[in-house]
Amino acid sequence: MQHLPRHGEILTLLRSKGRVEVEELTGLFGVSAQTIRKDLEALARQHHLVRFHGGAMLPSGLDNLEYEERRLMAVAEKEAIGRAVAALIPDNASLFINVGTTTEAVGRHLQSHDKLLVIADNVNVANRLRVFPQIEVIIAGGVVRASDGAIVGEAAVDFLRQFKVDFAIIGVSAIDGDGSLLDFDFREVKVVQAIMENARQVILAADSTKFDRTAPMRIANLCDVHVFVTDRCPDPAIRQLCEKCGVRLIEAAAEGA
Repeated sequence: MQHLPRHGEILTLLRSKGRVEVEELTGLFGVSAQTIRKDLEALARQHHLVRFHGGAMLPSGLDNLEYEERRLMAVAEKEAIGRAVAALIPDNASLFINVGTTTEAVGRHLQSHDKLLVIADNVNVANRLRVFPQIEVIIAGGVVRASDGAIVGEAAVDFLRQFKVDFAIIGVSAIDGDGSLLDFDFREVKVVQAIMENARQVILAADSTKFDRTAPMRIANLCDVHVFVTDRCPDPAIRQLCEKCGVRLIEAAAEGA
């Protein structure tokens, strides 16, 4: 199914609020209630949301969102984060980039850099950057996860442990109120932990919708990273935690936000 631009905006709103109503969406988009109902029904068929009479809500927090759906969410915010993270990376640097739609945005903004060594645990970033001769790309070995192109498993962990790089750019599925960085797949957790352990500086790239999500598996704590780049940080407790742990917080608000 091909998504309309409006679908992405509906999903972004849904992520920020947890539920939306037909009447609210008709006023927001200036279309009929019948059109909004068709939008919601189409998104429900793709398992992006759960319909109820008069509106829609998010699926269970234990169910990870489909990768293509996540690409549609908070697009401007992810581009702003990607631009800000790329600005932190100098030429002649080595870095890990792990799987995620936000880390993909970072990859897009690294294309003008010179003499980078990029080690990726996902085929999306590797395929995007491989065409640029000034960037050397190494891809981890292991099992390729069908849903998003992530490379997971013990083989990937063992491969990544061979390196010691300047920067690790990581994404997460959720950020808990106590600073826990969370994910859905135990195999991916092990890969991200290996990435963090073998980098001199860890940069977390995560948009603000991650504060509203939950996931069952713990990767690390916010205090384990050096820089946290997000579009905005609305949680005072997270701000205090960054200050306490010496984590540099960068808020890269999207244009027009």
